[in-house]
Amino acid sequence: MSKEPRISRFLDDEERELAEAIESSGYEVGESFLTPERKTEIRDAARATINAERVKISLRIQKNDLLRLKAMAMREGMPYQTLISSILHKAVS
Repeated sequence: MSKEPRISRFLDDEERELAEAIESSGYEVGESFLTPERKTEIRDAARATINAERVKISLRIQKNDLLRLKAMAMREGMPYQTLISSILHKAVS
């Protein structure tokens, strides 16, 4: 049995290489790719959505769909629950 996380099945070579570099003990954090303007934009968007009332739900989805959502969220740099919420928000807006 492989010890590699199942989500890694959906990573391309570049993403897998980046994940391995981050997980290795020799990884050094370089300059941020986020500009001050982009950080401000992200911070403002987060503040605008944080104040909205949230309701906790439970739903069942296919395992492969969840794995793909987690991989997509990893590529986007966000928690998968946030991605799911964003997808649902776009669908109903």
